[in-house]
Amino acid sequence: MIPDQRAVLIKKYKEGYQQVVDALRGISEAELDFRRAPGKWSAREIVHHLADSETTSAMRIRKLLVEERPLIQGYDQDEFARKLHYSKRPMEPALKAFEAARATTGQLLDLMTEADWQRRGEHSESGPYSAETWLSIYAAHAHNHADQIRQNRSAYKERG
Repeated sequence: MIPDQRAVLIKKYKEGYQQVVDALRGISEAELDFRRAPGKWSAREIVHHLADSETTSAMRIRKLLVEERPLIQGYDQDEFARKLHYSKRPMEPALKAFEAARATTGQLLDLMTEADWQRRGEHSESGPYSAETWLSIYAAHAHNHADQIRQNRSAYKERG
């Protein structure tokens, strides 16, 4: 990946939190807990997932930067949602955790050298894993979930 491509992805990564906040703007309690289909997450559950996923991803990039060939451990996001009570907890602290993880990691991304971007590890589920792989995944992550929140809200309004 060339530096210009990384710069675009870093910008997108940094915009992710605001995308989610915009998608949540004016959301009602009923919308917050609405699921548009069985097996789909509510907006509240998405926010809790983002908090857990982003704090996990923040550690992943740090491990890549600090450790030699680190093991990047996968996790079961659906088990997290169930066992960590995503559907029952207020989302405001989770939204703050998501914001903080993005902000502090964004600072690191701005300071990474070319050698940092070439660092590699091994993901327990998907194999070889680099800083560039990390960026490719997480640049779009929050945007994808902001779109899911918008879809939930739209389905809620159209439900009749």
